[in-house]
Amino acid sequence: MSILLQDVRYALRALAAAPAFTVAAVLSLAIGIGANTAIFSIVDGLLLRALPYQDAERLVILWNRSPGLNITEDWFSTAQYFDIRNGHHGFEQVAIAIGDNYNLTGRGEPERVGTIRVSSSLLPMLGQHATLGRLFVPDEDLPGRTATAVLSYGTWTRRFGSDPGILGRKIVLNGVPYEIVGVMPRSFSLPREVMPTLDGAEQAEILLPLPLPAGAAQNRDHEDYNILGKLKPGVSVQQAQAEMDTITARLRHEFPEVYPPNGGLTFGIVPLLDQVVGNVRRTLYLLLGAVGFVLLIACVNLANLQLSRAVARQKEMAVRAALGATRMRIVRQLSTESVLLAFAGGASGIALAFLALHWVRLLGPQTVPRVNDVGIGLAPLAFTFMVCIFSAILFGLAPALRASRLDVQTTLRDTSRTSAGVSAIWGRGNNLRRSLVIAEIALCAMLLIGAGLLIRSFVRVRDVNPGFNPRNVLTLELTMASERYKDKEAVLADYRELWQRLENLPGLTSAGAVTSLPLSQMFAWGPITVEGRVPPTGEKFINADVRMVSGHYFQAMQVPMREGRLFNDHDVANKPRVAIVDDYMAQQLWPSQDPIGKRLHIGGISETSSPWITVVGVVGRVKQYTLDSDSRIAFYLPQTQYVTRAMNVVMRSSNDPATLASPVKQQIHELNPDLPLYNVSTMQQRFDSSLARRRFTVLVLGIFAAISLGLALIGIYGLIAYLVGQGNREVGIRLALGATPRNIVTLIVRGGMFLAFCGVGIGICGALVVSRLMRSLLFGVGVTDTVTFVAVPALLVCIAFLASYIPARRASRIDPSTSLRCE
Repeated sequence: MSILLQDVRYALRALAAAPAFTVAAVLSLAIGIGANTAIFSIVDGLLLRALPYQDAERLVILWNRSPGLNITEDWFSTAQYFDIRNGHHGFEQVAIAIGDNYNLTGRGEPERVGTIRVSSSLLPMLGQHATLGRLFVPDEDLPGRTATAVLSYGTWTRRFGSDPGILGRKIVLNGVPYEIVGVMPRSFSLPREVMPTLDGAEQAEILLPLPLPAGAAQNRDHEDYNILGKLKPGVSVQQAQAEMDTITARLRHEFPEVYPPNGGLTFGIVPLLDQVVGNVRRTLYLLLGAVGFVLLIACVNLANLQLSRAVARQKEMAVRAALGATRMRIVRQLSTESVLLAFAGGASGIALAFLALHWVRLLGPQTVPRVNDVGIGLAPLAFTFMVCIFSAILFGLAPALRASRLDVQTTLRDTSRTSAGVSAIWGRGNNLRRSLVIAEIALCAMLLIGAGLLIRSFVRVRDVNPGFNPRNVLTLELTMASERYKDKEAVLADYRELWQRLENLPGLTSAGAVTSLPLSQMFAWGPITVEGRVPPTGEKFINADVRMVSGHYFQAMQVPMREGRLFNDHDVANKPRVAIVDDYMAQQLWPSQDPIGKRLHIGGISETSSPWITVVGVVGRVKQYTLDSDSRIAFYLPQTQYVTRAMNVVMRSSNDPATLASPVKQQIHELNPDLPLYNVSTMQQRFDSSLARRRFTVLVLGIFAAISLGLALIGIYGLIAYLVGQGNREVGIRLALGATPRNIVTLIVRGGMFLAFCGVGIGICGALVVSRLMRSLLFGVGVTDTVTFVAVPALLVCIAFLASYIPARRASRIDPSTSLRCE
């Protein structure tokens, strides 16, 4: 122990004697280790740590899929719930839920709150208990019981001041009173990423019972429900899926009109953690690999610094060896310095990781799911410790072994003539240093090409035409649900008055509404039948997106009109039904025909009671889901013929739309003071939010690539400058024998460019492999994108040229007489 303490004290003195080297080493390691710690913390919080529910590894979510109808994730009907609950034997428990947003009125300001109606089995299945009162009981799954509610802990504290006497009191939701029977614990949350309800909010604030009416087991309409399940111990997802496939095969056989052969109905079983993480998993692994590259580049740089420093300390090491120090003793001493540097870098890296994670939390859940579960716990700290040890070995062992192999007599006799000189750039000397620089350039090239591909993909996605103009548009959500709006005419009357009020505001040019706002995780689709169309064998209907619009929605969103007309005041309930289709639907259903005047009805071929709807206009196709995916065919219906209470209001302004928020709120309050408006944001903000995860990946990987580029620049420059400094004598001799300064510059730059071309060549080969692993993250860019694979190597070669030219230019100005006299 005393020897170890002695080594530590000596290492601290040696590092303090070289402050520039120490600061550079610690900073490089801090960046590399900090980035690794931050990304690993995110990976740990998202992928390695279980969800905060009991037996989370056995929890699954189910999806209703019909690939033949272009439906990859749909919700369930109540009949399908009973099919699964009664027919599947691999589940220990099954629960059903449906989300919604309700107007909370009565006490305080009216407020729009996220609610989820759940069967009594859901919360116990998640291992939850009430912190106050009780949860729902099986009797509340039946109709006709008292309307009850369980509050989330946040709603209890925010809205009701943590009042312990809240049990038994009434709250009013959409005009209906509910008795509060319980409060959930602080640790409980049921966000949208866990329970992606069709119409729910980002977070469930109030839980309500879900009484299913008589006949629910036969109702195969209204596929609006989520189903969660808990597998029995020992039952795998694959086994459960196999049994589920037998159920869907039976349903396709028994109900061919509902589940046509061309649909290919299946119920998918997805582990709940996979549902939450989604497509972020591949991105996180990519970033984890990228930070690994950054750490490797930092370690390579430090190894080169250590090798250069070992040359300067040759005489010191020779003296120690002459005084009796063994080779192992010297290696241990130098390794102690490396370990101290690694742990100093690790401590600084943890501080940087805390700052990075704080920044990630500020970005919100639209960037990283489970963002509140991300933190630096024991696992990330253990990971950081291992990274520190690995780094110390990686950058410290080779220089230590090399320093321990000194020829003591030669070193003590003359250290001035042991330099390899400039010829080491292309000669036999300094092979380890050159190999390290080549590796550094190769890693940098791979990272830069990966970042370049993602940046070009991001630009391609950002430049996609969404089918509307998001600039200068304010949006908000509004639901007219209370005793006042039981009559449909009252709903339509208030919406009509609202459009008049809003369009009279200064600076507001047009206002309208739609049920499903683009790029906002809002969608609705259903079956349609087209008049005169002969369906292929097995087809019972076509699926299409349907959206109700009101006011001047198309004008406010600047959705282009292709032909025909928009809805007007004559399109009311007692007049013939009309629709506007998008141009994609027109092309698919009526190719080479005029779609105006064509007819369709909602529902399958067998639903003859549904009224015919006449197409009166064609508008441009809108990117409904994401910018990098194509929506299915879509049509619009007038709210005046299909009355809808919940709408997304859009308002176009001639100025900054944010300035409209206050006067719009005032107009709505004057219209109805009990009417809450919620989710107020500009359409540009929604547009930007749809790109949040791509932007996060590009930003983080771009930062890592820039760091690696800087480290590579330092590495090349440092090596060339070191070799030139060590080769002053050789440069002097060459100049004395008639070499021109230009010859010296060419000589040195040629050696540096050799390293650059070797590293770039290896990096391109590695990038060809890495880019194929990134295929699913790319959009509009090939895995061998010519621009990226040419621009990045060209950039690296130019930087390598500059990093070589600067010390070469300095070397060419050496005075031969001064250089030789010093030697």
